[in-house]
Amino acid sequence: MINTLLLILPLLLGWLLDFIFGDPSRLPHPIVWFGKMISWGEHRLNKGHHRMAKGAVMAIVLILMVFFVVWGLKQLIPNTVLWLILDTIIIFYCLAGTTLIREVRVVFLALDRSLDEGRQQVARIVGRDTSQLSAQEVRTAALETLAENLSDGVIAPLFWFALLGTPGMLAYKMVNTLDSMIGYRTERYKDFGCWAAHIDDVANYIPARLTALLMVIASGKLSLLKFVWKNGRKHASPNSGYPEAALAGILNCRFGGPHYYFGELFDKPFIGENDRELTTQDMHTAVHINRTAELLMLVLTSLVVISL
Repeated sequence: MINTLLLILPLLLGWLLDFIFGDPSRLPHPIVWFGKMISWGEHRLNKGHHRMAKGAVMAIVLILMVFFVVWGLKQLIPNTVLWLILDTIIIFYCLAGTTLIREVRVVFLALDRSLDEGRQQVARIVGRDTSQLSAQEVRTAALETLAENLSDGVIAPLFWFALLGTPGMLAYKMVNTLDSMIGYRTERYKDFGCWAAHIDDVANYIPARLTALLMVIASGKLSLLKFVWKNGRKHASPNSGYPEAALAGILNCRFGGPHYYFGELFDKPFIGENDRELTTQDMHTAVHINRTAELLMLVLTSLVVISL
Protein backbone atom coordinates (compact mmCIF):
# COMPACT_ATOMS: atom_id res chain seq x y z
CA MET A 1 0.00 0.00 0.00
CA ILE A 2 2.80 2.43 0.91
CA ASN A 3 4.73 1.63 -2.27
CA THR A 4 1.59 2.20 -4.35
CA LEU A 5 1.00 5.55 -2.65
CA LEU A 6 4.61 6.60 -3.30
CA LEU A 7 4.13 5.91 -7.01
CA ILE A 8 1.16 8.24 -7.39
CA LEU A 9 1.88 10.75 -4.60
CA PRO A 10 3.96 13.14 -6.79
CA LEU A 11 1.26 12.97 -9.47
CA LEU A 12 -1.53 13.83 -7.03
CA LEU A 13 0.48 16.55 -5.29
CA GLY A 14 1.66 18.09 -8.56
CA TRP A 15 -1.88 18.15 -9.93
CA LEU A 16 -3.22 19.61 -6.67
CA LEU A 17 -0.62 22.40 -6.74
CA ASP A 18 -1.61 23.28 -10.30
CA PHE A 19 -5.29 23.16 -9.40
CA ILE A 20 -4.76 25.59 -6.51
CA PHE A 21 -2.07 27.93 -7.82
CA GLY A 22 -1.77 27.57 -11.60
CA ASP A 23 1.52 28.59 -13.21
CA PRO A 24 3.84 30.20 -10.62
CA SER A 25 4.38 33.61 -12.23
CA ARG A 26 6.90 34.73 -9.60
CA LEU A 27 9.07 31.63 -9.83
CA PRO A 28 11.44 30.64 -12.64
CA HIS A 29 9.53 28.43 -15.07
CA PRO A 30 11.22 25.75 -17.22
CA ILE A 31 9.02 26.67 -20.21
CA VAL A 32 10.53 30.18 -20.12
CA TRP A 33 13.99 28.61 -20.20
CA PHE A 34 12.90 26.37 -23.06
CA GLY A 35 11.71 29.41 -24.96
CA LYS A 36 15.01 31.20 -24.47
CA MET A 37 16.97 28.18 -25.71
CA ILE A 38 14.75 27.84 -28.77
CA SER A 39 14.94 31.55 -29.54
CA TRP A 40 18.72 31.52 -29.15
CA GLY A 41 19.08 28.59 -31.53
CA GLU A 42 16.55 29.89 -34.05
CA HIS A 43 18.23 33.28 -34.41
CA ARG A 44 21.59 31.64 -35.07
CA LEU A 45 20.55 28.70 -37.23
CA ASN A 46 17.48 29.85 -39.17
CA LYS A 47 19.41 31.44 -42.02
CA GLY A 48 21.42 30.46 -45.04
CA HIS A 49 21.26 26.97 -46.50
CA HIS A 50 19.96 23.66 -45.05
CA ARG A 51 17.44 25.32 -42.75
CA MET A 52 15.28 22.20 -42.49
CA ALA A 53 18.25 20.06 -41.43
CA LYS A 54 19.42 22.65 -38.93
CA GLY A 55 15.93 22.96 -37.47
CA ALA A 56 15.68 19.17 -37.18
CA VAL A 57 19.00 18.90 -35.36
CA MET A 58 18.11 21.71 -32.96
CA ALA A 59 14.70 20.20 -32.15
CA ILE A 60 16.02 16.66 -31.59
CA VAL A 61 18.98 17.82 -29.50
CA LEU A 62 16.82 19.98 -27.23
CA ILE A 63 14.21 17.26 -26.69
CA LEU A 64 16.80 14.58 -25.90
CA MET A 65 18.74 16.98 -23.70
CA VAL A 66 15.71 17.69 -21.52
CA PHE A 67 14.83 13.99 -21.23
CA PHE A 68 18.32 12.88 -20.22
CA VAL A 69 18.97 15.80 -17.87
CA VAL A 70 15.86 14.92 -15.87
CA TRP A 71 16.59 11.19 -16.10
CA GLY A 72 20.18 11.81 -14.95
CA LEU A 73 19.07 13.91 -12.01
CA LYS A 74 16.76 11.15 -10.85
CA GLN A 75 19.61 8.63 -11.01
CA LEU A 76 21.79 10.89 -8.87
CA ILE A 77 19.18 11.36 -6.14
CA PRO A 78 19.33 8.42 -3.71
CA ASN A 79 16.93 9.91 -1.18
CA THR A 80 13.29 8.93 -1.73
CA VAL A 81 11.94 12.16 -0.25
CA LEU A 82 14.08 14.34 -2.55
CA TRP A 83 13.07 12.18 -5.50
CA LEU A 84 9.39 12.67 -4.65
CA ILE A 85 9.88 16.43 -4.29
CA LEU A 86 11.62 16.67 -7.67
CA ASP A 87 8.85 14.71 -9.41
CA THR A 88 6.14 16.79 -7.72
CA ILE A 89 7.75 20.05 -8.84
CA ILE A 90 8.18 18.84 -12.43
CA ILE A 91 4.56 17.67 -12.63
CA PHE A 92 3.38 20.97 -11.16
CA TYR A 93 5.32 22.92 -13.79
CA CYS A 94 4.16 20.69 -16.65
CA LEU A 95 0.42 21.00 -16.01
CA ALA A 96 -1.39 24.12 -17.19
CA GLY A 97 -5.06 23.41 -16.60
CA THR A 98 -5.79 26.11 -14.04
CA THR A 99 -3.86 28.89 -15.77
CA LEU A 100 -5.58 28.12 -19.07
CA ILE A 101 -9.03 28.29 -17.51
CA ARG A 102 -8.16 31.54 -15.72
CA GLU A 103 -6.95 33.12 -18.95
CA VAL A 104 -10.10 32.14 -20.86
CA ARG A 105 -12.33 33.49 -18.08
CA VAL A 106 -10.42 36.77 -18.15
CA VAL A 107 -10.96 37.03 -21.92
CA PHE A 108 -14.72 36.84 -21.47
CA LEU A 109 -14.65 39.33 -18.59
CA ALA A 110 -12.49 41.73 -20.62
CA LEU A 111 -14.83 41.42 -23.58
CA ASP A 112 -17.76 42.38 -21.34
CA ARG A 113 -15.96 45.67 -20.72
CA SER A 114 -14.90 46.42 -24.29
CA LEU A 115 -13.98 44.78 -27.59
CA ASP A 116 -10.46 46.24 -27.49
CA GLU A 117 -9.82 44.75 -24.04
CA GLY A 118 -11.13 41.41 -25.22
CA ARG A 119 -8.81 41.48 -28.25
CA GLN A 120 -5.82 42.39 -26.10
CA GLN A 121 -6.57 39.65 -23.59
CA VAL A 122 -7.13 36.86 -26.11
CA ALA A 123 -3.84 37.80 -27.79
CA ARG A 124 -2.13 36.41 -24.66
CA ILE A 125 -3.30 32.87 -25.40
CA VAL A 126 -3.61 32.57 -29.20
CA GLY A 127 -1.09 32.79 -32.03
CA ARG A 128 -3.39 34.46 -34.55
CA ASP A 129 -3.58 38.20 -35.16
CA THR A 130 -6.34 39.59 -32.92
CA SER A 131 -6.44 43.29 -33.79
CA GLN A 132 -9.41 42.96 -36.15
CA LEU A 133 -11.38 40.19 -34.45
CA SER A 134 -15.08 40.69 -33.78
CA ALA A 135 -16.55 39.92 -30.34
CA GLN A 136 -17.79 36.57 -31.65
CA GLU A 137 -14.34 35.77 -33.06
CA VAL A 138 -12.70 36.64 -29.73
CA ARG A 139 -15.00 34.22 -27.89
CA THR A 140 -14.45 31.57 -30.54
CA ALA A 141 -10.66 31.95 -30.35
CA ALA A 142 -10.71 31.64 -26.56
CA LEU A 143 -12.87 28.50 -26.57
CA GLU A 144 -10.88 26.88 -29.38
CA THR A 145 -7.74 27.47 -27.34
CA LEU A 146 -9.39 26.08 -24.21
CA ALA A 147 -10.16 22.84 -26.05
CA GLU A 148 -6.86 22.53 -27.89
CA ASN A 149 -4.76 23.32 -24.85
CA LEU A 150 -6.64 20.87 -22.67
CA SER A 151 -4.78 18.35 -24.81
CA ASP A 152 -1.44 20.19 -24.95
CA GLY A 153 -1.48 21.49 -21.38
CA VAL A 154 -3.02 18.64 -19.40
CA ILE A 155 -3.90 15.38 -21.17
CA ALA A 156 -0.72 15.00 -23.23
CA PRO A 157 1.68 15.73 -20.33
CA LEU A 158 -0.18 13.18 -18.19
CA PHE A 159 -0.12 10.68 -21.08
CA TRP A 160 3.66 10.99 -21.45
CA PHE A 161 4.10 10.84 -17.68
CA ALA A 162 2.23 7.54 -17.66
CA LEU A 163 4.56 6.19 -20.38
CA LEU A 164 7.96 7.71 -19.53
CA GLY A 165 7.66 9.36 -16.12
CA THR A 166 8.74 12.93 -15.45
CA PRO A 167 11.64 12.81 -17.99
CA GLY A 168 9.12 12.06 -20.74
CA MET A 169 6.65 14.60 -19.36
CA LEU A 170 9.15 17.46 -19.42
CA ALA A 171 10.56 16.37 -22.79
CA TYR A 172 7.00 16.58 -24.15
CA LYS A 173 6.80 20.17 -22.90
CA MET A 174 9.92 20.95 -24.93
CA VAL A 175 8.26 19.36 -27.98
CA ASN A 176 5.18 21.50 -27.44
CA THR A 177 7.20 24.68 -26.87
CA LEU A 178 9.18 24.10 -30.05
CA ASP A 179 5.97 23.73 -32.04
CA SER A 180 4.38 26.81 -30.49
CA MET A 181 7.41 28.95 -31.34
CA ILE A 182 8.64 27.68 -34.72
CA GLY A 183 6.11 25.14 -35.96
CA TYR A 184 4.35 27.49 -38.39
CA ARG A 185 3.96 27.33 -42.17
CA THR A 186 5.01 30.93 -42.62
CA GLU A 187 7.89 32.04 -44.84
CA ARG A 188 10.21 32.33 -41.86
CA TYR A 189 9.45 28.98 -40.19
CA LYS A 190 8.15 26.60 -42.88
CA ASP A 191 11.57 24.94 -43.35
CA PHE A 192 13.29 25.50 -40.03
CA GLY A 193 10.26 24.52 -37.94
CA CYS A 194 9.15 21.63 -40.15
CA TRP A 195 10.59 18.89 -37.95
CA ALA A 196 9.41 20.55 -34.75
CA ALA A 197 5.85 20.60 -36.12
CA HIS A 198 5.98 16.96 -37.23
CA ILE A 199 7.44 15.77 -33.92
CA ASP A 200 4.64 17.60 -32.13
CA ASP A 201 2.09 15.94 -34.43
CA VAL A 202 3.42 12.50 -33.49
CA ALA A 203 3.64 13.30 -29.76
CA ASN A 204 0.04 14.53 -29.70
CA TYR A 205 -1.58 11.96 -32.00
CA ILE A 206 -2.98 9.74 -29.25
CA PRO A 207 -3.42 12.45 -26.56
CA ALA A 208 -5.53 14.66 -28.86
CA ARG A 209 -7.95 11.86 -29.63
CA LEU A 210 -7.97 10.76 -26.01
CA THR A 211 -8.79 14.35 -25.01
CA ALA A 212 -11.77 14.41 -27.36
CA LEU A 213 -13.00 11.07 -25.99
CA LEU A 214 -12.70 12.26 -22.38
CA MET A 215 -14.53 15.50 -23.22
CA VAL A 216 -17.39 13.57 -24.80
CA ILE A 217 -17.55 11.23 -21.79
CA ALA A 218 -17.54 14.28 -19.49
CA SER A 219 -20.51 15.72 -21.40
CA GLY A 220 -22.48 12.48 -21.16
CA LYS A 221 -23.27 12.73 -24.89
CA LEU A 222 -21.58 9.67 -26.35
CA SER A 223 -23.53 10.15 -29.59
CA LEU A 224 -21.15 13.04 -30.34
CA LEU A 225 -18.31 10.62 -31.11
CA LYS A 226 -19.47 10.36 -34.72
CA PHE A 227 -19.52 14.18 -34.98
CA VAL A 228 -16.00 14.36 -33.53
CA TRP A 229 -14.63 11.75 -35.91
CA LYS A 230 -16.17 13.51 -38.92
CA ASN A 231 -15.21 17.07 -38.01
CA GLY A 232 -11.91 16.47 -36.20
CA ARG A 233 -10.28 15.55 -39.52
CA LYS A 234 -11.21 18.89 -41.09
CA HIS A 235 -8.57 20.84 -39.18
CA ALA A 236 -5.26 21.70 -40.85
CA SER A 237 -3.55 20.09 -37.86
CA PRO A 238 -3.83 16.30 -37.64
CA ASN A 239 -4.58 16.63 -33.93
CA SER A 240 -6.05 19.99 -32.89
CA GLY A 241 -9.34 19.39 -34.67
CA TYR A 242 -10.40 16.54 -32.39
CA PRO A 243 -10.69 18.38 -29.04
CA GLU A 244 -12.07 21.42 -30.90
CA ALA A 245 -14.67 19.24 -32.61
CA ALA A 246 -15.58 17.71 -29.25
CA LEU A 247 -16.23 21.13 -27.72
CA ALA A 248 -18.03 22.41 -30.83
CA GLY A 249 -20.32 19.39 -30.64
CA ILE A 250 -20.91 19.79 -26.91
CA LEU A 251 -21.74 23.50 -27.30
CA ASN A 252 -23.53 23.03 -30.66
CA CYS A 253 -21.50 25.84 -32.20
CA ARG A 254 -19.02 26.44 -35.02
CA PHE A 255 -15.24 26.82 -34.76
CA GLY A 256 -12.54 27.36 -37.38
CA GLY A 257 -12.60 29.60 -40.43
CA PRO A 258 -10.00 32.02 -41.85
CA HIS A 259 -7.42 33.59 -39.50
CA TYR A 260 -4.31 35.73 -39.88
CA TYR A 261 -0.99 34.48 -38.47
CA PHE A 262 2.03 36.80 -38.64
CA GLY A 263 0.28 38.83 -41.33
CA GLU A 264 -0.54 35.81 -43.53
CA LEU A 265 -4.10 34.56 -44.11
CA PHE A 266 -4.80 30.89 -43.36
CA ASP A 267 -8.21 29.67 -44.51
CA LYS A 268 -9.09 26.93 -42.03
CA PRO A 269 -12.15 24.72 -42.56
CA PHE A 270 -15.12 25.22 -40.28
CA ILE A 271 -15.77 22.67 -37.53
CA GLY A 272 -19.48 22.40 -36.86
CA GLU A 273 -22.35 24.12 -38.64
CA ASN A 274 -24.28 26.16 -36.08
CA ASP A 275 -22.86 29.69 -36.35
CA ARG A 276 -24.72 30.91 -33.29
CA GLU A 277 -23.63 33.67 -30.94
CA LEU A 278 -21.39 32.37 -28.16
CA THR A 279 -22.10 33.47 -24.59
CA THR A 280 -20.45 33.54 -21.18
CA GLN A 281 -22.54 30.49 -20.25
CA ASP A 282 -20.80 28.59 -23.04
CA MET A 283 -17.49 29.44 -21.39
CA HIS A 284 -18.73 28.08 -18.06
CA THR A 285 -19.90 24.88 -19.75
CA ALA A 286 -16.54 24.51 -21.51
CA VAL A 287 -14.65 25.02 -18.23
CA HIS A 288 -16.77 22.33 -16.55
CA ILE A 289 -16.01 19.92 -19.40
CA ASN A 290 -12.29 20.69 -19.16
CA ARG A 291 -12.17 20.09 -15.43
CA THR A 292 -14.13 16.85 -15.65
CA ALA A 293 -11.96 15.52 -18.49
CA GLU A 294 -8.88 16.50 -16.49
CA LEU A 295 -10.07 14.53 -13.45
CA LEU A 296 -10.86 11.51 -15.61
CA MET A 297 -7.34 11.63 -17.04
CA LEU A 298 -5.83 11.97 -13.56
CA VAL A 299 -7.62 8.80 -12.47
CA LEU A 300 -6.62 6.99 -15.66
CA THR A 301 -2.98 8.02 -15.30
CA SER A 302 -2.92 6.94 -11.66
CA LEU A 303 -4.26 3.52 -12.60
CA VAL A 304 -1.65 3.10 -15.35
CA VAL A 305 1.20 4.14 -13.03
CA ILE A 306 0.03 1.72 -10.34
CA SER A 307 -0.37 -1.15 -12.81
CA LEU A 308 3.15 -0.63 -14.21
